[in-house]
Amino acid sequence: MKRLKTLSILGLTILTLGMVTGCSSSDTKEEATVETKVVQSVKGEVEIPADPQRIVDISGSSEELVLLGHTPVGTANVDSYETDKVPSYIEDKLGESKIVGHSMMDTMDIEAILSLEPDLILMAPRQEKIYDQLKEIAPVVMLEDNSNDWEAKLNDVASLFGQEEEVKKWLDSYYDKAKQIGDEIKKANGEDETYLTVLASAGQFMVFTEGGIGTVLRDDMGLPQPENMPKQDSITLPTVTIEGLTEIDADNILVIATESDKKDLENNSVWKEMRAVKEGNAVILDASPYFSQAYNPIGRELILDSLKNELVK
Repeated sequence: MKRLKTLSILGLTILTLGMVTGCSSSDTKEEATVETKVVQSVKGEVEIPADPQRIVDISGSSEELVLLGHTPVGTANVDSYETDKVPSYIEDKLGESKIVGHSMMDTMDIEAILSLEPDLILMAPRQEKIYDQLKEIAPVVMLEDNSNDWEAKLNDVASLFGQEEEVKKWLDSYYDKAKQIGDEIKKANGEDETYLTVLASAGQFMVFTEGGIGTVLRDDMGLPQPENMPKQDSITLPTVTIEGLTEIDADNILVIATESDKKDLENNSVWKEMRAVKEGNAVILDASPYFSQAYNPIGRELILDSLKNELVK
């Protein structure tokens, strides 16, 4: 009986060791299949999966990821006016991604991020205060804050995946298309016609001097801006009154506006007397999604055809 008991204990011990060894072998095998690489971030070097499968992006780089074939499982790229939705023009590509916050905010839904079981998280310096929390969930890459430089942001994301050449080809194609459409607009309207783009905001106007849709027309399409544009020294757009808008005196004006701001313009006597308005050269675009669309690569390309349709007379 004693011998039988000893054999039973010995058998149980061997079985237990076998289970531990099996688990250890399985874990080692699984870890061995996950290749990693070291990338540079704002926080220094970070080891990340070589081919991440579950990316959560809170930096505002989700369009860059989609463009490169890495659709995130979690995103903070939301519509500026409907923050519970992704922008309508990219809903077909980001619609299945879970919204975990707003990329321009300094904090996110940590529990939602955790539930997505990411293997890589992309964030921006403005979210610094949650960096340590996110590090406990998955490897974190803090990207440079290139909110007002869409091309630099695209190149930064491409460098994480070694896709710089792919981005170069895309950019070459984009700029060729932009120049072609710009030439069509100049041919239709005149080489020297000037173009002003503004965001209507409660009776005032934020001028796209060095950002957003304004740089699509000026830099990418080669369309002239008026000489007396207000200066822009940071990411913040300069603001003018409607009287200030008349002083800029552009040949063509594009206004991005909400429904409420559109009604205000319709009832504004100064607006009605502006030269561009009286000559039929004023275009009003919906605030959603046009306000933020040009800050992102997919949106920027899509906006080219919209501008062609609006400006070729």
